[in-house]
Amino acid sequence: MDHPTIGIGVIVLRDGRLLVVQRGRPPGRGLWAVPGGRLEVGETIAEGVVRELAEETGLVGTPRGLCGIAERIGPDHHIVIHDWWVDVEGDAEPVAGDDAVAVAFVSRPELLALPLVPLLEDFLREHGVWDLMRP
Repeated sequence: MDHPTIGIGVIVLRDGRLLVVQRGRPPGRGLWAVPGGRLEVGETIAEGVVRELAEETGLVGTPRGLCGIAERIGPDHHIVIHDWWVDVEGDAEPVAGDDAVAVAFVSRPELLALPLVPLLEDFLREHGVWDLMRP
C-alpha cells in the first residue's frame, strides 16, 4: 500500500428500508454493506456511484449528494469512502451482481440481524440514515 484508495458507497432508501448487499469478495466477504467499491481512474465520484449501484444491484439511480465520509485503515489497506445519497428510478427490484452474493432492502431490525461490515451501523447513525429507516 503506497497511498489511500478512494472508495464509494451508495445510500438508497425505499419506503424506509436501506439497500444492502452481501459481499462476495474481500474485504468483508460474506458480510453485509451498502453497495459500493473503488473509484476507477477517469470517473467522477458521481459516475462511480451510478456504476457501482448498477453493477452490484442492477438498479439505475441518480446521485443526490454526499451523505458522509468513512475512513477504514488496516494493516494492508487505507480506504477513504465517499457515501452518497442516491435516488432509484421506479420500483425495480434489485438483483445481486458483480461481487454481491445477495441484495435486499432492510429495516433497522432486519439490518441488525445481519452480519455487517465493521462500523456500518455507527456510520448510519452518525450521518442520519438510521433515523430515516423503518424501525
